[in-house]
Amino acid sequence: EVQFVESGGGLVQAGGSLRLTCVASEPFDDYDLGWFRQAPGNQREEVLCLSSDDGATYSADSVKGRFAISSDSAKNTMYLQMSSLEPEDTAVYYCAPLEYCSPSGWVVAYDDWGWGQGTPVTVSS
Repeated sequence: EVQFVESGGGLVQAGGSLRLTCVASEPFDDYDLGWFRQAPGNQREEVLCLSSDDGATYSADSVKGRFAISSDSAKNTMYLQMSSLEPEDTAVYYCAPLEYCSPSGWVVAYDDWGWGQGTPVTVSS
């Protein structure tokens, strides 16, 4: 099973930017790709996903226009570029391979996906 490792989180002021990185242990061309986040006391939620079929991306309304997802298959790496950060974006961010990514939602590729430690993002006001 492929493994993903997240990095790039940190402390940033509101209005600032960060780029998160997710490195896969093997090529991920067969997967759609997704970023998720979990704020303290909340459930994990979807942030952005990237379809491997046509390159389409789908995002949560809360990050639309501020966050962007991209990938570099040669490096087995995907990115989450976050701009205009808000305190509400404070969370631990995770990446995962998806079975599919669509406007109606997305599904993690493995029922027993082992979520990594994620990378924490703190946005100060």
